[in-house]
Order: sequence, then C-alpha cells, then structure tokens
Amino acid sequence: MILLTMVARVADGLPLAASVQEDEQSERDLQQYQSQAKQLCRKLDAQSPERCTLEAGDMNFHLLISQGVCYLSLCEASFPRKMAFAYLEDLSNEFYDQYGRRIPTVTRPYSFIEFDTYIQKVKKSYVDSRARRTLSSVNTELQDIQRIMVGNIEEVLQRGEALSAICTKASNLSNMAEKYHKDAKYLNTRSTYAKFAAVAVFFVTLIIYVRFWWL
Repeated sequence: MILLTMVARVADGLPLAASVQEDEQSERDLQQYQSQAKQLCRKLDAQSPERCTLEAGDMNFHLLISQGVCYLSLCEASFPRKMAFAYLEDLSNEFYDQYGRRIPTVTRPYSFIEFDTYIQKVKKSYVDSRARRTLSSVNTELQDIQRIMVGNIEEVLQRGEALSAICTKASNLSNMAEKYHKDAKYLNTRSTYAKFAAVAVFFVTLIIYVRFWWL
C-alpha cells in the first residue's frame, strides 16, 4: 500500500505537493514518516541518485528525481518496488506537464497542493490488485529494478550521511556481490572442466595400457 506521497524541489527541499492517507488514524501514525520525508528532501543535492529506496523498518521510502523535482513515496515493505517506481514515474510526467514552468519560481510551500487530486486517482489504480497486474505486464520501460540503490533512512537522517554516499556504499556492495557471484561461477566452471579432464586422462591412460598389454 502507498501511504504517503511528497513532491519537493531538489534545489532547496521546498515541498510542492503532498498526499497522505485520508483516515485520521493513519494520519496520526504517519506523522513521524512525514517528518522524515521532509528531512530527506532537505538533504537532496545535485549528486543525489535519480532512484533510491531507503528502508525504514517495515516501510520503504522510494525516491525518484526528475528535472529538478523529487517524487517520494512511503510504502509498506511488501509493496513491489517496481510498482512503486512506476507510480512515481507516472506522477513525475503529469506534474511536470502541469507545473514545469512554474516550479523554479514558487516560494510558498505546497504551492501545487491541488495536485493531490491526481495523486489520489493514480494511487488508487496502483493499489488495486487487478490494476497492479495489468500495469506490471505493460510497464516495460522502467529501468531494471536491481539497479535501484537501497539504503537505510536512519543512516541518512540520524547519522547525517549524504544520500549519495549511502547509495554509493550500496552500489559498491552490490558490485562486490556481483563480482563474487561471477568469480564463484568461474571457479565452478574451472572445477567442472578439471573433473572432465581428469576423467579423460584416466580413460586415455586405460586405453593405452590395455592396448600395449594385449599387444
């Protein structure tokens, strides 16, 4: 489920639009996450990754940066990341079409709060199970989900580490894991070839031995 959506300007972290769960209980529960989302947007800079997922307990923050604007969503950890980023892609296209020219000039927070109407509409389509299956089958242009960096929200907010640094660490770990996988595959292949070679040498030796023995 998508619980929170925020749109902010990357240059200064100014919130431009937002949407939260409509029932009062959910809003109370989401206050902490709303605060974290605002802090996160203020930490963005030119080096921040275009796509990133930050784990926050049983929730995930998904972040997409496009044309100087950050689109952020808070989802349950079980919600597919591919769907979360497809949702953010949808929002980014529509938001820029509507407000692209005005984004650099606004100074008041939530200047485009009316965008919540569109957010609610799109969110409903992504949450609906049947729509999710359809969107998953037709969304072929989204980047490989394995290339989306994953970090932890606490590292960014409490330890004060830059988002770009967190995702660089995650990228390095991913590259190391991939290298380990390739090395292991290479060693397994060599081991297999060595076994075949040993068997071949054995049979060749046996044939030569039998041949000379009987001759």
